[in-house]
Amino acid sequence: MPARLFDTITSFLTLGGPVVALLVVLSVFALALILLKLVQFWRERVGRHARAERALHAWFHEGYGAARSALEGDCSPAGTALAACMRLATLRNVPKAEIEDDVGRIALTRLHDLQRGFRALDAIAQVAPLLGLFGTVLGMIEAFRQLQEAGNAVDPSLLAGGIWVALLTTATGLAVAMPVSLVLTWFETRLENERVAIETMTGAVLSHGVESRGREPARDGAPDTVVGVGHAH
Repeated sequence: MPARLFDTITSFLTLGGPVVALLVVLSVFALALILLKLVQFWRERVGRHARAERALHAWFHEGYGAARSALEGDCSPAGTALAACMRLATLRNVPKAEIEDDVGRIALTRLHDLQRGFRALDAIAQVAPLLGLFGTVLGMIEAFRQLQEAGNAVDPSLLAGGIWVALLTTATGLAVAMPVSLVLTWFETRLENERVAIETMTGAVLSHGVESRGREPARDGAPDTVVGVGHAH
């Protein structure tokens, strides 16, 4: 079975020529990059905001300590940005604009790291159909050259066979480009949703004024107290 598969692949590459071989290399590279991005998105918990949402709820109803505990172990971009926003918001001498700048830098760094590889996937999605078309043009040129050399002894099967092989490169290019384009769109959508989550959650933290955030609820008539500042994990 492996020998038959190898023969099939070899025959396919021989028919398509160097253009198909190049498209196969691009497809392997794109697949490896997609798998790496999937692992990265899973490891960094992109799109998983359950902990951040619990922390946000705890921030408004229980105080900074409970919110910080809820964010422990959350390595998502939204969770990291929210933890930094809450920590800075408990410091009364930190202006709101400075908090927004610091959180923005954290979010930008994380999102930029997640975007690595997107341009390569976009380039493959755009170049693959063009390479396929280029291979088709080269194949058609070769087919008509052979037709001219045949003179009066024209064999229709010769022309048909040349056109079939030429169109093979276009089909291969489209087969590479379409799934890569769809996966790239999915990645970009997930990243945009993460950006919106960061803006929404940190905006909610900062929307009620710096001085009143992070306070523990009063007990037995005692005045509210600000929870001590600590670093969220």
